Amino acid sequence: MLVTSSAIVLHGFRYSESSKIVRLLTPHYGVQSAIAKGALKPKSRFGAALQLLSEGVAQLYMKPGRDLNTLADFDVTASRQELAHDVARFAAGAAVAELVLRFAPAEAHPEIYDLVGTRLDRLATVPRGELDTAGLIALWAVVSALGFAPTLDACARGGHQLPEGRVAFSVADGGFLCGACARGRKTSRLDQLDRDALVRMVLRGDADIGQLPSRHAAAHRRLLTRFVQSHLAETKDLKALAFWERMA
Repeated sequence: MLVTSSAIVLHGFRYSESSKIVRLLTPHYGVQSAIAKGALKPKSRFGAALQLLSEGVAQLYMKPGRDLNTLADFDVTASRQELAHDVARFAAGAAVAELVLRFAPAEAHPEIYDLVGTRLDRLATVPRGELDTAGLIALWAVVSALGFAPTLDACARGGHQLPEGRVAFSVADGGFLCGACARGRKTSRLDQLDRDALVRMVLRGDADIGQLPSRHAAAHRRLLTRFVQSHLAETKDLKALAFWERMA
């Protein structure tokens, strides 16, 4: 069955001397694996279309129960060359792609598709000084869309009202803790600046936060990475996320 669908290239690798296998995120078919036969030949009809994080209209020969489909054509609608030309932008985009590839549900999920496209566009165009924050917003948005949003509006353990000002964040418990519940727990202490930034990034997806001080941005990257490792990855090795944490 030949189907036509919007698609974002999440991953790709060489297969044989002339072909390439790609992993595509689609709005109505979830993540699909497909072989692009002859994609590495000099005069391939795919050309440079199947670059990581590019988006386009894919034509796929799909068969129920088959793990590897055949990619008949891929017409690029957004190449996002800005991501390829800036290592820090690419690192953030690759981390987004990795989370979706590893943890997105197999079934159709158009909300995740729209989210990924929107956030990749933002990473490609945001002013360089705001890139760190844009990466954090994008990754927290994916985490939340996957159903693992941290609890930030009440105590994650007891549901109690949170105090004003400095607050404890527990990775293991998945969010902020009140003073009583934080006793004896391993937590990170967030001052008002970091608390407000986290709430705005996670709950509101604010694009106007601007540039966080470098020390604070580094702490937010570490916190997000630890959260993902604890609640999604467990023992899985997330190389793109680790690279983004170091590179951002």
